[in-house]
Formats: sequence, C-alpha cells, structure tokens
Amino acid sequence: MVVGVPNVGKSALINCIHQIASSRFPVQEKKKRAKVGPLPGVTQDIAGFKIVQRPSIYVLDTPGVLVPTISDIETGLKLALAGSVKDSVVGEERIAQYLLAVLNTRQTPLHWRNVHNNTLNELQNQTDGKHDYNIKDLLPKIRALPVAYNVHYVEAIAKEVQSALYSTLSEFRGDLEDENDLEILIERQFEALQKALKISNKANEARLMVSKKFLTLFRAGKLGPFILDDVPIVTSKS
Repeated sequence: MVVGVPNVGKSALINCIHQIASSRFPVQEKKKRAKVGPLPGVTQDIAGFKIVQRPSIYVLDTPGVLVPTISDIETGLKLALAGSVKDSVVGEERIAQYLLAVLNTRQTPLHWRNVHNNTLNELQNQTDGKHDYNIKDLLPKIRALPVAYNVHYVEAIAKEVQSALYSTLSEFRGDLEDENDLEILIERQFEALQKALKISNKANEARLMVSKKFLTLFRAGKLGPFILDDVPIVTSKS
C-alpha cells in the first residue's frame, strides 16, 4: 500500500513500479495504470493495481491523507505550494507571494545572473537582426506547432521569469528581513512577472493569471529543484 500526503506522487510511483516490473517479468495481460494529475484529489478511493502476473503482486493506491489540523500558517503554505492542498483553499495569489518571499529571503534569484545576462544578449541579438517585412509575411499561418516548439517556449518563459526576479532583487536596496520592505519588493516582482509572462495590463484578474502561471512553472520544476524546509548545516568533525 502506498500512503502519503496529497499530490506527492503516489500514483506516479505505482506506474513507475509497473513499468519496471513489465520490463523484468513477462506480461500476459494488459494492466490498468493509476490515474495521475497535477492537482490533488485525482485518486478518490483505494484502488488495487496488479503490477506483476507471475508471481501475482498487487499494489494499493490510496487518496492523500493529511493531519487533522495544520500546526502553523507556514506549514500550510508549504503544503499549498507543493500542491498538497487545493489552491482555492489558500488562494493562488497568496501562495505566489509566499513563494516570492521564500526565494527572496534565500536570495535564490541572485544565482540566476547568468540566465539574466543570456536573456539580455538574446534580446539584443533579436533587435539587431530585425528586417523589413512585407505585410503578407506578418499574417498568422495556421499550423500545428511541434511539441519541441512548446517545450522551448516554456523554457524561454522560465528564463525570462528568472531574469525578471534576478533584476528586481539585485536592484533592491531595502532590508529583506523587514516585512514592509519585503512586501515592496514582492509588489515590484509581480509587475516584472506580468511582463515576463506576457500578460496584458488590461487583462481581467491579471494578478491572478500571473500567480497561476508562476506557480505552474515552479511546480513543473522549470525554475529548478527546491527544498522548502530549512536543511540543517552539518559540519564535519576533524
């Protein structure tokens, strides 16, 4: 039986076990796979999955479980940021604000300096390489975009987000330990993220759209791997 908090990857783990077992044992019948999704609540009931025919081995998938009460606000925000609690319970904007606060206090965006510089160079190259176009060349061509294009597009957006956060934090002269100064920085970063994510100022609920796209990039790992808990520093004894 696989048990854990919501949206931690229980169903995905079962599918991985099934894939490994299929490569090592002869498959005699088609086996169902566990449903997975980016949001919590996909698994609604306990379900059994036969991963091996001979010998017969079953794995039980279970709905996510949480403690009856969450001890403090930060723990709740961490669970929400990790997708273990539905966004609607906390609110996407508040979760995005918490994520920005974590990144800023750890000064994570300062590690994205190379990404920022490369983004500026690419923009400069695009500007230098502009040519005069015929109006017919500017008309949209209806065609299906390849999957590789979508992947590169997402990666490009992620780099622009990293560049925007680096720029705002590196130019910030306030105190990150001061709540008021931190709030001012986060407000500037929301504006920078709106430009990086190509969201119009006229769009309804633009701030909500920024929060959703920003959280999607983070949860998909496009901004890099993160540990939300504070990891103790272990010093080696000589």
